[in-house]
Amino acid sequence: MSDVEGRAEALRALLRERIAVIDGAMGTMIQAHRLGEADFRGERFRDHPRELKGDSDLLNLTRPDVIAAIHREYLEAGADIVETNTFTATSISQADYGLEDLAYEINVAGARAARRAADAVMAAQPARPRWVAGAMGPTNRSASFSRDVNDPGARQVTFDDLEAAYRDQARGLLDGGADLLLVETIFDTLNAKAALFAIQRLFDEGARKVPVMVSVTITDRSGRTLSGQTVEAFWASVSHVPLLSIGINCALGAKEMKPYVDELSQLAPVFFSCYPNAGLPNAFGGFDETPESMSADLRSFAERGWLNVVGGCCGTTPTHVRAIAEAVRGLPPRVPPAPAPLTRFSGLEALVIRPDTNFVNIGERTNVTGSPRFAKLVLEGQYEDALAVARQQVEGGAQIIDVNMDEGMLDSEKAMTTFLNLVAAEPDIARVPVMIDSSKWSVIEAGLKCLQGKGIVNSVSLKEGEETFRRQARLVRRYGAGVVVMAFDEEGQATTAERTVAICARAYRILTGEIGFAPQDVIFDPNILTVATGIDEH
Repeated sequence: MSDVEGRAEALRALLRERIAVIDGAMGTMIQAHRLGEADFRGERFRDHPRELKGDSDLLNLTRPDVIAAIHREYLEAGADIVETNTFTATSISQADYGLEDLAYEINVAGARAARRAADAVMAAQPARPRWVAGAMGPTNRSASFSRDVNDPGARQVTFDDLEAAYRDQARGLLDGGADLLLVETIFDTLNAKAALFAIQRLFDEGARKVPVMVSVTITDRSGRTLSGQTVEAFWASVSHVPLLSIGINCALGAKEMKPYVDELSQLAPVFFSCYPNAGLPNAFGGFDETPESMSADLRSFAERGWLNVVGGCCGTTPTHVRAIAEAVRGLPPRVPPAPAPLTRFSGLEALVIRPDTNFVNIGERTNVTGSPRFAKLVLEGQYEDALAVARQQVEGGAQIIDVNMDEGMLDSEKAMTTFLNLVAAEPDIARVPVMIDSSKWSVIEAGLKCLQGKGIVNSVSLKEGEETFRRQARLVRRYGAGVVVMAFDEEGQATTAERTVAICARAYRILTGEIGFAPQDVIFDPNILTVATGIDEH
């Protein structure tokens, strides 16, 4: 076992043994140092044309002594895991300061600062290991909604932009010595899916493979993310990734977070983390929860069996973390549940197919090959009216909508992206999962890059051989979708029961045995309608 694998297994063993403690707010501690513009600039950025005060991640380069000292305070207060000072260290967020080209370097430096602090504390306490989590924040852009009320389909950032930025960030964190990667404070699940896509791609390309943690933020008492997803829908969206933990942080205090912690901790069969703010912000933007009150609330979470990792977010200090560590000491950790292997898809809300579920209705009118009216509207660019078709489908009982843009006169990739971006702005439509339907892989992939929920790809098959099938299936899973498999192989369409079973069984073995699909995410279309072709053999 390598050292990396050993540290990962040691953390898993710890989480089974007791509740681990993660650190508190970095921003709160930096503010307490009352740093000025000169501290942020240092000598290297003395002549930089933009103001840099406020770019806390830049301090990894200009005041690493301050950052390492903060990490050490949290470690000495009882933290088992410290997060790197890299919350906004992507090229996308650093562009606000004109420092986008330094994102990789900032992440390397951030991981090294945390690593130095953790190693120093472990040298003094060798019997107690500590871990460095590479913090990957949500960026200051959203892939799921527009900032322009007059153009709901507009996006300031694309999935590809996010994936490239997160890949650069993750690479820097790994090269700097992070033990884990933590995709946190997720307000838009599509941003998080891009981060997870980037991480999985890095691992596949040979990067040091470390555990991955994910933490969502519920923005208010509606129980939804800023982009509109429920807790259950969010879990469905990210459940394709082999995670160390799922959890909730930021936005709310522990009291307000309680029902969502309860719900998500019962859904996810992985470890669970919770690190709330020190209460809701007050009129001055500060946080009023004391270490005593906050730690008491979190102790009650532990007593209910909800926690594996606990700590603090905005407004929390080493004093809070010390109190939290003491409050949960000796309490048993949560035992991850073993939920029934049900089929789960999601839009803004979850669709769970249970043994007693009746027929699941798929709305087929948002399909240019099956609805002349919808095709005419899309060809004429009348997307508002095309949305009305989708809305009518959902109001009529469709639990999934099938979107197909395969029309010779269309730029199908662009049409798919435009329509799905507009759907995302309509909660009454976006609440249901989307089935992306196309005979062109490029169109399917364009659609997958628009879905924050867990959709379905219609379809893949063995028609072009196993190599193509495997490549497409791996990508479908990496984007976090289920898949429809057609009963085709290299010889053509199945025309007998025996051939249908043989083709589907072969596809199933590849999908579940090699690619890692959960069986409940695989749907078969056995092409029963071949009888309608009029061909004798059919």
